[in-house]
Amino acid sequence: MNSENFRELALSFENVVETPNTNKNSFKVDDKIFITIDNTNLKAVFRLTPKDQTKFSDLDPSAIYPAQAGWGKQGWTIFEVSFVEPEMLKKALILSYCTVAPEELAKKYNG
Repeated sequence: MNSENFRELALSFENVVETPNTNKNSFKVDDKIFITIDNTNLKAVFRLTPKDQTKFSDLDPSAIYPAQAGWGKQGWTIFEVSFVEPEMLKKALILSYCTVAPEELAKKYNG
């Protein structure tokens, strides 16, 4: 998946706003960031629960791993987009979105 495909997928969720910033873009719902992507290095940082972070990083720790320091302990998780299957990225995007979205929006995407 390239950065443009990733961007389109992130923007496909309801009420998402993109905030470009040099080489990185942030995606927010209800003014809360749920994901950022470094367009140059194709690394995305997802906001997940620590439990979900562990589930994903256990699948491929070389391509999915906690962010540094306290961010990682809070669940922020780095995905190296080039090395992760698109279906897994989509699942992570849904979880990340639902982590910060208002309950009525999250219900639309939770199973």
